[in-house]
Amino acid sequence: MSISIRNLNKVYPNGNHALKDVCLEIPTGMFGLLGPNGAGKSTLMRILVALMEPTSGEVNICGYDLMRQRKEIRGILGYLPQDFRFFAKYKTYEFLDYAARLSGINRKSLRKNAVDEMLENVGLFDVRDRYANKLSGGMKRRLGIAQALIHHPKVIIVDEPTTGLDPEERIRFRNLLSEVSENDVTIILSTHIVGDISSTCNCMALMNKGEVSFYGSPQEMLRQAEGKVWRMRVTGDELHEVDKLYPVISTIPSGTGWEVQVVADEVQGYDAESYPPNLEHAYVYYMENKLNRWRND
Repeated sequence: MSISIRNLNKVYPNGNHALKDVCLEIPTGMFGLLGPNGAGKSTLMRILVALMEPTSGEVNICGYDLMRQRKEIRGILGYLPQDFRFFAKYKTYEFLDYAARLSGINRKSLRKNAVDEMLENVGLFDVRDRYANKLSGGMKRRLGIAQALIHHPKVIIVDEPTTGLDPEERIRFRNLLSEVSENDVTIILSTHIVGDISSTCNCMALMNKGEVSFYGSPQEMLRQAEGKVWRMRVTGDELHEVDKLYPVISTIPSGTGWEVQVVADEVQGYDAESYPPNLEHAYVYYMENKLNRWRND
């Protein structure tokens, strides 16, 4: 395994237990970390990139101990945080050149070649002279991943990378990460957007309230929702009833009423029929049923 995490805990001074005995084995390739906002994903990311110290636990990254070899780990890591910002005075190529210098590429000729190649790879070569803070949202995210990749790291961590992007840019960004992951690189994709996981990752974990609630492949999680998704056609009045009884995935106008999809072990009445699940259905089923039932037992 590329990354091994054992009994990792993070307790903040105010008593908030952000991570609770997290154990994960993260292989090479694309790994998805899924969960709602506040699940502990960003805390875990910041610990992995050595920006925050855990309260207890062990982390091994590519053979390095996080507690004792932080400098070595930083040298093999690329990181794109959720709130990544650009210096207003830098043009696009200047910013990436600055990132290359920080990563240890000291020779100017090597740096220039690395910057030009990376701008080409992420589709930003034509706007290399534009000020970085004037780029579109999608271009900024691509420049963000470029600075994380410039020194060819072994592990890349991206935190909520597609939030705020339009569908076309989201697909382009995911494709870029998928291409990078084919080069014996580990990419941890932390997100609350289910589509980012289902289309790119072979292995994933679901976090909720600081704990790992599921670990495995998206297909394994999908199987848990088979026979648990229902489609029904209801009137406007019935729609309010259904919304109170079951987690509603979607509502679509249909004639004089609504076509509704819900997740539940079973549905009483409403002429509900079973419907093939996708990963979003599985995610909602897992969060609304399994986790809530487990916590109430």
